[in-house]
Amino acid sequence: MKSISKLLVANRGEIALRVMRTAKEMGIKTVAVYSEADRNALHVRYADEAVLLGPPPSNQSYLLADKIIEESLRLGVDAIHPGYGFLSENAEFSRKVREAGILFLGPKPDAISTMGDKLMAKQAVKSYDVPLVPGLDEAIEDVPAAKKLAEEIGYPVLIKAAAGGGGKGMRIVHDTKDFEEQMQLAVSEATSAFGDGSVFVEKYVDSPRHIEIQLIADQHGNVVHLFERECSVQRRHQKVVEEAPSAVLTPETRKAMGEAAVNVAKACNYEGAGTVEFIYDASGAFYFLEMNTRLQVEHPVSELITGVDLVREQIRIAEGHELSFKQEDLQIHGHSIEVRVYAEDPRENFVPDIGNLKVYQRPQGPGIRVDDGLEEGMDVPIYYDPMIAKLIVHAGDREQAMDRMIRAIDEYRIAGVKTTLPFCRFTLEHEAFRSGNFDTHFVQKHYEPQMLDRRDESGEKVAALLGAWLLQNQKESTSQSTAQSSVGNAWKRNRTM
Repeated sequence: MKSISKLLVANRGEIALRVMRTAKEMGIKTVAVYSEADRNALHVRYADEAVLLGPPPSNQSYLLADKIIEESLRLGVDAIHPGYGFLSENAEFSRKVREAGILFLGPKPDAISTMGDKLMAKQAVKSYDVPLVPGLDEAIEDVPAAKKLAEEIGYPVLIKAAAGGGGKGMRIVHDTKDFEEQMQLAVSEATSAFGDGSVFVEKYVDSPRHIEIQLIADQHGNVVHLFERECSVQRRHQKVVEEAPSAVLTPETRKAMGEAAVNVAKACNYEGAGTVEFIYDASGAFYFLEMNTRLQVEHPVSELITGVDLVREQIRIAEGHELSFKQEDLQIHGHSIEVRVYAEDPRENFVPDIGNLKVYQRPQGPGIRVDDGLEEGMDVPIYYDPMIAKLIVHAGDREQAMDRMIRAIDEYRIAGVKTTLPFCRFTLEHEAFRSGNFDTHFVQKHYEPQMLDRRDESGEKVAALLGAWLLQNQKESTSQSTAQSSVGNAWKRNRTM
């Protein structure tokens, strides 16, 4: 069992700060890495030591695995936390860190490799009683054979890159006449994005929900789940609003899904924090989608409903400790919602809107948490993901959590860049979201940019009426005050006489 006294976070921004804060609570020294664009970043200032990796582009800085390991050895680092993105799901990085005698706060290379390839992942979980979407669980290149398979499965079908993610190399096909063209496009996009054109074909689940299970596993064979997160509100196949627990799972389905997720972890001898993602259909059936072998962006909602600090557990697991709790110790407490505050314009198809944060004031009050890595006056860099912050709330139930989130959004003050906050507020107010009756097509079904303009116009009218009322009230108060002052002066004069 090795104790960690110095931890390097191979990442930037809010996740670097989030990891460092827990490390500080545990008495662990921290090392930040940064690019030239992040020289004055908050995570650099917060850390005990900091190392410049190189120019702003990530392939010249945050993706320099060998340099990060070299600097870790030079500074006497005991462990490396990869955060999410960048090198977090790079099996070769995990292997090299371990070979250098440094603890890696994540799974072993084999688990990362297995779950990083969707076909390998399907093969691994096949014998562990994990439900799979009907279709082919191996790569296919023969277009006529793939087309025949699609007809056997029944349209619509999904052509999907084996090494894919974020919606790249993925095509939904509704008719056999479109199959060949869409498969060629999927192969081309997969090759361009991942250097691997392997694709597979499976049944497309219509009106699906995206529900994932948070896992944590130690080195002693103990695996537990921390219940589910609902992540169905997405744009460009990427999440914007997440919540825990889901509004639709029954206790029986929650238990079954949790057990299936634990079996996925056992199928690859998993170690550390990870997430198993499922597709959930309108009938209540669920199917294994993939496993993310790292800490997720949306992990705070799971922390808030369970009271577990996932980073603390990651550190303890890397040191060789057993999990500090068992499955039966965990309960769901209240409800939590997270919205991702991106520097994007929701009126222009969520196009990034990079610039300077002229005003940046966080919401405050009971049950509000803001994970961010920026402050007023700083620039949102053009080189990285445009997420400014994660706004998270926790309350006694879902209704209270939704209302609290709306209040928090209204209190968030950001000027200088357009953000996704208006869209997030729109979502929280929408009947489909409030009722829980929504799926991954929420944006396509319910959202149009002009809806935000209509809301703004309505808000402006209310503000104008309120302003007029306040002005009239002030005039009446002033008039009344003048009258009272006259009476008072007269009384004073009479009293001195």
